[in-house]
Amino acid sequence: MEQVVLHVDLDQFIVAVELLRRPELRGEPVLVGGIGDPTRRGVVAGASYEARESGVHSGTPLRTAAKRCPRAVFLPLDKDAYLAASATFVEALRDRSDVVEEAGWDEAYLLLDTDDATRSATELRDHVHARTGLVCSVGIGDNKLRAKTASGFAKPTAGFTDTGIFRLDQHNWPHIMNERPPEALRGVGRRTATRLAEHDLRTVGDLATTDRFALAEHFGPRTGPWLVALARGYDPTPVQPEPYRPRSYGREITFQTDTTDPERLRTELTRLAHLIADDLAVHDLLAGRVVVKLRNSHFRTHSHGVRLTTPTREPSALAAASHEALAAFALTRPVRLIGTRAELLTSTNTETEGR
Repeated sequence: MEQVVLHVDLDQFIVAVELLRRPELRGEPVLVGGIGDPTRRGVVAGASYEARESGVHSGTPLRTAAKRCPRAVFLPLDKDAYLAASATFVEALRDRSDVVEEAGWDEAYLLLDTDDATRSATELRDHVHARTGLVCSVGIGDNKLRAKTASGFAKPTAGFTDTGIFRLDQHNWPHIMNERPPEALRGVGRRTATRLAEHDLRTVGDLATTDRFALAEHFGPRTGPWLVALARGYDPTPVQPEPYRPRSYGREITFQTDTTDPERLRTELTRLAHLIADDLAVHDLLAGRVVVKLRNSHFRTHSHGVRLTTPTREPSALAAASHEALAAFALTRPVRLIGTRAELLTSTNTETEGR
């Protein structure tokens, strides 16, 4: 027997849920976003693998997506359907393990004792499919980092396996990862990779063999050693069997015509604040901070936040804070998108939690 960490990730989740209702669209380039109308402003929330071949991904503007993929079928968002599918997915995982950590709508970690990890992962995939109708990729690891990385290699588009299962542990981590660029590591972006290249660290292997104290001189006492540990596949984080709780709740709107009217912006922020207040009430949470996001006509995105005096979910208080944050912006260009989100969430039973 051995104890392994599994990272289970549903494939093309949002699109897959839609295909359960529209099976005739399987094999077609399907895009989900907004109200399903590519002539209106909005962004792609989910893209099928066929659509991704045309360079369309989550976050791509709908109009851009329509140009890149003229054959695409556009469908409207249905958040309730995705939440229901996610709940069933988690229930299916809990059938197989008592230690399940939700990591989002469509992914989770499991801690499992097994005498055959690959067989257990195969049985889990079959069970998830039977319960939900959805297909998942499973990464097997000896910690969460390696399991998460392995599930990426298990994806249909990765080209590593056709079983939907991949294993990555201390034994094969160097062989699989060392020649890859630092961006292959979870949490390392292009900017950090560029900085690493300035120090002649161009692969995961280069980074893994670097003295962590020397790297701390350039990246700081926490980030430097963390990058070296990451390159070695080290992750001490335990699998936490707790329900998933988002770190924030947000709402936003993309205007069909850019606006420079501050009153219209304040009106939308008030409306969004009421929606967020409803979200917080459903989960019995209070907000400690409100952040407003603006995207201008040049697609530049900026944000400002305001700390609340007392944690709350009162719509008027959330709206007032969002208006205060809005006042910090220099509205020099027309606004394309405005959004607000509640952060530093606390339970009404534990008001100091998350501060």
